Amino acid sequence: MKSCSICLGKLAGEEKYHAQCIESLFGTPTFPILDVDLSSLYRLAATNMAGKMSISGTQEKACLTLSPDKSILEVTANGGRYILKPETSRYSSLPQNEQLTMRLARLVSIEVPPFGLVQLKDGATAYIIKRFDRLDDGTKLPTEDFCQLAEKRLRDKYDGSAELCVRTLRKYATEPLIEIQKLFRLILFSWWTENGDMHLKNFSLITKSDDICCLSPAYDLVCTKLVIPDDHLAMPIGGRDRKFTRRMWLDFAEYCQIPPKAANRLISEQIEALGSALTLILASFLSDLMKEQYEGFLRENTAALEG
Repeated sequence: MKSCSICLGKLAGEEKYHAQCIESLFGTPTFPILDVDLSSLYRLAATNMAGKMSISGTQEKACLTLSPDKSILEVTANGGRYILKPETSRYSSLPQNEQLTMRLARLVSIEVPPFGLVQLKDGATAYIIKRFDRLDDGTKLPTEDFCQLAEKRLRDKYDGSAELCVRTLRKYATEPLIEIQKLFRLILFSWWTENGDMHLKNFSLITKSDDICCLSPAYDLVCTKLVIPDDHLAMPIGGRDRKFTRRMWLDFAEYCQIPPKAANRLISEQIEALGSALTLILASFLSDLMKEQYEGFLRENTAALEG
């Protein structure tokens, strides 16, 4: 049985997506045309975006806009509602990795934007995500990442800690206690899924139209250990970046001023997500070897939380 390239649920027939999944991503039950291949994507981005194609680490990104009738996706320089991340030659299966990890985040109630996998004209796979900082009328919501809020230079984005992120929320969030609990869940999940790239620029505060300043939906969630075997947390917790125990997470929760009952509930929810997570891994578009490795990471980290 095939999997939907958006939700990873089962599909019948020859379709690649559930109609309702396409609707959730594009606002239409018919998948828009994306008439570019990998090489032309880079060329169009270089020409139309006048040097604005973003490179985060080794993964290129391009902005896309949806035509007024929602039938065509086009590379654009300004006002794009979507970000496209194609395959990269340096690291294997990053689009498939990110799609799966973002789906896993939803299992533990982490807010994420609509996203999925698409195929380019040459058959290459790319990851697409709807921008959370744009309203449908094109209005851009004020958004600042934690590197900016901590007044650090871009090159210092790895010079942070989980505690610094907590202090940032205490200073800027409208409801800091609520947002800090969301941050705890996200950092716990990032460790659970072996994401070693959650640096200061991968956490953001967004000011919504009602002037509420809160943690943005999660983004750039990947299992980095699948492609960097010795990877570890980008930002330490209590001075450590690996070999975490349940006790250490409870100590971090105490720093976050999360009551013990709530902290134990958050940890238990992460533990209980294992079964559903393994089902999603099996349904994903990763290679069999990567599926086996990802499963091993989750089982090992779940056991650490149970201990």
